[in-house]
Amino acid sequence: MVLSAVLVALLYAVLRRSGARWWLWGGLLVSGLLTVMVAVSPVFIEPLFNTYKPVEAGPVKTQVLAMAQANGVPADNIFEFDASRQTTRVSANVSGLLGTAAIRLNDNLLRRASLPEIRAVMAHEIGHYTLNHVPKMLLQMGLLVIIGFAVSNWLMGRLLARFGTAWRVTRLSDVASLPLLVVVFSSYMFLISPLINTIVRTAEIEADYFGLNTAREPVGMSEALLKLVEYRKADPGPIEEVLFFDHPSARTRIHQAMRWREHMLQGPAAASAAAAPAH
Repeated sequence: MVLSAVLVALLYAVLRRSGARWWLWGGLLVSGLLTVMVAVSPVFIEPLFNTYKPVEAGPVKTQVLAMAQANGVPADNIFEFDASRQTTRVSANVSGLLGTAAIRLNDNLLRRASLPEIRAVMAHEIGHYTLNHVPKMLLQMGLLVIIGFAVSNWLMGRLLARFGTAWRVTRLSDVASLPLLVVVFSSYMFLISPLINTIVRTAEIEADYFGLNTAREPVGMSEALLKLVEYRKADPGPIEEVLFFDHPSARTRIHQAMRWREHMLQGPAAASAAAAPAH
């Protein structure tokens, strides 16, 4: 609530000062604040809700750090947080911007998953960091916000011209226009949600393949994905997946893991057959 109040105050200050081009400067403001939030949230906000502590020395710590450092993640420790206070879901992340990184996994993952599963999950998360998915998505979302503000500016201008007198709101820069801005911008975000889901889903597919190539644990990945079925539909229809899923379905991801495994198993055999002398 505090952060939202600050955002609204800054947005309307920009709106009053920049006039007709408020949608551009407002979009840049929101994009900048999103970047700041991504940078500071793991350090200052998330620890308000969970306790973070270093993972004890052992195979998990050794193998996850080895994968991370081999792929350029500048981290020398991994941390466990007590998500079991709020949920039974398994989760992990590798977050950070501008040369910083923190590797975190929740206690549910440590308790419920085998070492191959943990390796597969963490390799996927390392993939997000190594492939620069966060900066890329911040740029993409920033562009969508700017377009959304431009659409809002156009539509609100017409609505206020027609209904502004009855609503006692005649200027976009009047903070009384905030409810209308929320309705219009939220409607825009709802309509483009398939596009947003596709952006995120594409990054997840890329991270899946990165994780398979890094951890080389297709069975571990598949077993970890089965745990997600507890709260995410395993096999939606293709249209349903495009419209409503910001992650590939468990069936899709397990199928691609098994295809990866099949190709890896066939590769050495095919190479050996090619090298064998003819009789």
